Amino acid sequence: MPGDTAPIRPEEQFDEERVADHLRAALPELVGSGPITFDQFPGGAANLTYRAVTEGGEFVLRRAPLGPTAAGGHDMAREHKVLSRLWRAFPEAPRSFHYCADPDVMGKPFFVMERRHGHVVRGSWPIPVERRRRVCEELVAALGRLHSVDPVAVDLSDLGRPEGFVQRQVDGWTRRWNAAKTRDVREMDTVAELLGDSIPVAQGATILHNDYKLDNTMVDYEGNVVAVFDWDMATIGDPLVDLGTALAYWADPDDPTYLIFGEGAVTLAPHLSRDEVAERYAAATGFDLSALAFYQALAMFRITVIIQQIYVRWVRGQTRDERFAELGAFVPVLAMSGLERSGGL
Repeated sequence: MPGDTAPIRPEEQFDEERVADHLRAALPELVGSGPITFDQFPGGAANLTYRAVTEGGEFVLRRAPLGPTAAGGHDMAREHKVLSRLWRAFPEAPRSFHYCADPDVMGKPFFVMERRHGHVVRGSWPIPVERRRRVCEELVAALGRLHSVDPVAVDLSDLGRPEGFVQRQVDGWTRRWNAAKTRDVREMDTVAELLGDSIPVAQGATILHNDYKLDNTMVDYEGNVVAVFDWDMATIGDPLVDLGTALAYWADPDDPTYLIFGEGAVTLAPHLSRDEVAERYAAATGFDLSALAFYQALAMFRITVIIQQIYVRWVRGQTRDERFAELGAFVPVLAMSGLERSGGL
């Protein structure tokens, strides 16, 4: 939509002529042989997303951020694999057309996907108040539809290893915390121990988005979900991990996950409560939510690690984006919220 791109930030520029040559060679039927211009989608806080305007239309390029990245994150090959197949059964997933593994072309591996049009909701609601409940209902419905997709039917059965998935989540995010932390936070150690001692039995194994939240989606003016973005951590595993993440971000203004977005924050809870979200999801999927406290605590633990990973990139000089400079102050607050949500374990 008009106005959703901006000039490329200086530190995130690339050799535009080289990338244009690559696109014309790799995707001649899609992009044509004419000039290609680039700008940037400035939202988001990790992977970098650009627009390519070609004679064949507009396309989106996605690549990992500058500098070293955490193991298992920012995986453009994984995101391309998912988006090149999932669109057949889950139309909210934009189709990916091409993956470039050569980091010399753009500085990091990247992929090319279709351009969707609508609103990514950040900072304020572009949707009238009377349609915001529909946005909330559609977010829950889309998550239920994703979890109903048969991985075999879309050739994604090898996307992950569902056995032991949640245990690996706890272990993996604990390792990432230790690799990224700039100070000790006692609450993080406590939550990690509680989670490790309380792993629920999974009720199924589905395709997971693995970072499902409002600003990873695009909605139209009527409140329908027209796209779900950011699939670089997608996998197969316990579907309630996705629900826990969605609920962690389904924030009231007093919640820390609302505060970390700063000027980019909007609130969903006044339009559809967390209890209603859980009820609707359970009705759509048939899953038992009696262990939901575990999944919400895991989500808060993970969000805290992600915020710390973004903050440490700024500390290490890997980005000069001033949005990240203040994130370190939120880490203890988020860690305490995770501890509070783990109280029922």
